[in-house]
Parts: sequence; structure tokens; C-alpha cells
Amino acid sequence: MTLLNARNLSLEEVHRLFGFEEQYNVTFSSLLNLEPLTELEQQELFEIRDDFRRYLNTGKVSEGQVKFLAVAPLLRLAGFYRYPIEILLEENIADIEIEDEDKIIKGRFDILAISKTKHTKPQAYFWLLLVESKNSQVDIFTGLPQLLTYAYKGLDNQKSAWGLTTNGRSYQFVYIEQGNPPVYQLLPLLNFMESMRAMELLQVLKAICQL
Repeated sequence: MTLLNARNLSLEEVHRLFGFEEQYNVTFSSLLNLEPLTELEQQELFEIRDDFRRYLNTGKVSEGQVKFLAVAPLLRLAGFYRYPIEILLEENIADIEIEDEDKIIKGRFDILAISKTKHTKPQAYFWLLLVESKNSQVDIFTGLPQLLTYAYKGLDNQKSAWGLTTNGRSYQFVYIEQGNPPVYQLLPLLNFMESMRAMELLQVLKAICQL
């Protein structure tokens, strides 16, 4: 039996192992109801962005700093810290056994938001959002194979899930659906440094939070 770490998988390997099909979606509105932000939300959003930009201007922002300075405050502002949602950090995924390949994949996701009021089966909660963070100098697409691997395990219990991979500056949302083959849609890339895209980022997070 060969043991693989999800962190070391390429996108090509993920496609081959799980049969994923890639699609592109040019708009969030086909999947989510995006509501206008209040002035207070906009003000706090731009404070989070400006705090992060100050670190970004000094050089490389580590993965831990990205989670602490950008991802965590954005999730809080979007409502992910309020019941019935619960945030799980650095949790091991259950082993994924690949039939016909004699392989087992292990991994540890960065952040998982679950709904405590939605059960997909006994002892299993609905996965709202998976987040994979990288440092500011890493291309966000390097986190996509991990994200898809973890989501694939979650699709054992539900039909779809949202994923997000980010380096603090750029945010790539992915909508993953169960099927034969399973499909993931890449949504428009959002740049946190641009005001309009930053507001859209918070709108998307709020909409996912309210699912």
C-alpha cells in the first residue's frame, strides 16, 4: 500500500485519481445571492485590507500570517464565527483509499467551516467552506490539488461544497459537486487589494455563510 500526502499531489494527479472535471464560471450570481454591504462592513473590510497591505509591503507574508491577518478577520466579518457555524483548524482528513491503485492519501486541511444544524449523516456535519492558505509569494493554484482532495472526502456525505484557496492577496473560490465524474467550477479570481473585488470577496463569503 502506497501512502501519499495531499500536499504533494499535482493537479494532474488529482484529476487522475479522483476523476475530477474542471469547468469555469464567469459569475458568482449563478450560484449565490450576493447582497450589498453596509457602510460599516465596508469600513471594517478596508481596515482588514489595509492592515494586511502593511505587512505585504514589507515583503513575504507567511502562511500563518495570511490566516491570522486576512482569512480569520474576513471569516469573522462574514459571520462564520456565529452559531450555527463552527470553525475547525488543522484537522486531519480521514484516510482516502484509492481503489484499483493500492494508494492511501493523508492530509490536514487549514480551515473548515461546518454547520452544526445540518447533518449529512449521523455524527457528520455539513461542510460549508474549506480554506487552503499559502504564503503571499506562492501562486494560489498550488493549493488547488489539496483543496480538491479534501473536498472529495467531504463529498462522501453531501452533494456539493465550497472551497477557497488564497495567499492573502488573491482569492480563488471553487464550487465542487458530487457526480460521475465529480466537477469543480473555478469562479472569477478576486484581488483583495482592489476595492471592488474586496467588496465582492466579502459578499461571496457572506452568501456562503448563509447557505
